[in-house]
Amino acid sequence: MMGGMPEDDTRGRPAPRPDAAAVRSGEKAGDRAAGGSGRTGASVSAAAPGAAPAAAARPSVWRTRLLIAGIALAALNLRPAITSLGALLEEVRDGLGMSGATAGLLTSLPSLCFAVFGVMAPGLARRGGPAPVLLAGMAAIAAGVLLRPFAGGTGGFLAGSALALAGIALSNVLMPVAVKRWFPDRVGTMTGLYSMTLALGTALAAAAAVPAAQVLGGSWRAGLAVWALPALAAVLVWLPLAGVRTGRRGRTTGAAGAAAPGGRPFPGERDRDRTVPAGTRPGTAPEPSPAPGQAREPEPGRAPGPAPDPAAPAPRITRSPTAWALGCFFGFQSTAAYIIMGWLPQIFRDAGLPASTAGTLLAVTMGLSVPLSFLLPRIAAGMRHQSALAALLGVSGLAGYAGLYLAPAAGAWAWVLLLGISNCAFPLVLTLIGMRSRTSAGVTRLSAFAQSTGYLISVPGPLLIGVLYQHTGGWSLPLALMSGLMVLQLGLGVRAGRHRYVEDEGRRPLPAG
Repeated sequence: MMGGMPEDDTRGRPAPRPDAAAVRSGEKAGDRAAGGSGRTGASVSAAAPGAAPAAAARPSVWRTRLLIAGIALAALNLRPAITSLGALLEEVRDGLGMSGATAGLLTSLPSLCFAVFGVMAPGLARRGGPAPVLLAGMAAIAAGVLLRPFAGGTGGFLAGSALALAGIALSNVLMPVAVKRWFPDRVGTMTGLYSMTLALGTALAAAAAVPAAQVLGGSWRAGLAVWALPALAAVLVWLPLAGVRTGRRGRTTGAAGAAAPGGRPFPGERDRDRTVPAGTRPGTAPEPSPAPGQAREPEPGRAPGPAPDPAAPAPRITRSPTAWALGCFFGFQSTAAYIIMGWLPQIFRDAGLPASTAGTLLAVTMGLSVPLSFLLPRIAAGMRHQSALAALLGVSGLAGYAGLYLAPAAGAWAWVLLLGISNCAFPLVLTLIGMRSRTSAGVTRLSAFAQSTGYLISVPGPLLIGVLYQHTGGWSLPLALMSGLMVLQLGLGVRAGRHRYVEDEGRRPLPAG
């Protein structure tokens, strides 16, 4: 039972008392007053019979709005520390005397930090819930972004960047968890909001970093430090949300039982704890579950298959070829994304374009993800196989790289549009992770495996680009390497886009010997 739920809840008893029935009636009325979202706030269930449901529902509406603002602000801060640096990388290198190889290390640092610190997020969330960890992540971003330009020397800059990226890594992992936990009946809508706000922050920092530095006296240090302000705003919003208590016992809940401030469940929390058979829609009667091993009638867009046996051990994710394809696909799309974020403005500046134009071009590349991040998952979810989408994104990337090689300045706007389309492999791989497992527990395991594997794969790419750029003094060899990596991404995306489930592959016996 969830902490903060009233102890006199009569759900499941054969004959509820009249006053309990009245309470339930008040809950339903409160849900209708809250917009029919399915929320059943504890404040309503604990109210005396005859209390006005609308008045009891108001605190729940307030908490919902605060959570929406917190999730949006957190997503807004997940990329500016990276893209603002890409727009001002040349000034940072000149100011700190940074070599091309060190700059390559700096652009590889996001992937490295995501792989190292991201794995800590689930354990931290189990201890205190996701809200305090998200608060700590926003605080780390604010501190790192504010301190790194003034830390003195390359080492201090790298340390400050690592602090900010550690906060981003924790938040990266827990943002989907927060959406699933606190908005279980609006996952698609909130994921779209989260993805679009993330893309907006990415593009805004890329476009505004150079103008901000010019407005603030031409200082690249101030142009980077100013991006601590939205992170500080996120800290202020998450402060009241981080006091997650169970109400009567006064203990902080774990990740599996987070409650809202004041001991009341977050929106959808009580419904989420109910055991509902797989395939049952909210508000409908559950269908009879088939016996373990018996074929289940397929849901729309799902392949028929045996019903999972609850007593069976979880399949090993490392035995699934689809899981490996997803992990490697995630890795190569991350490589392409961080190369673009770190080095695309430098490519255009070396072609003769001014710094402000180069930053704007990067912003267009990132900004194209705002609408596509919302549309692409919906398109992918309506397809049985998503291989064609992965191939289309890969071909767009190859065309963009070819344009950067042949005419980087003359066709700059066309190339950034193609690269912006290719960059939408990120929302596609997140969608595929959700579609390649039969259960929510399987999605959690697959997401952890794909992201940890992928971020480790993506570490060397930006570093190699920096080394090649330093030793050749041009972009021919770096672009050739980027094209080769995009070919690998395309092939892996086609493989990951096939309609498969990791549970089915993971339970297959390994070959003898």
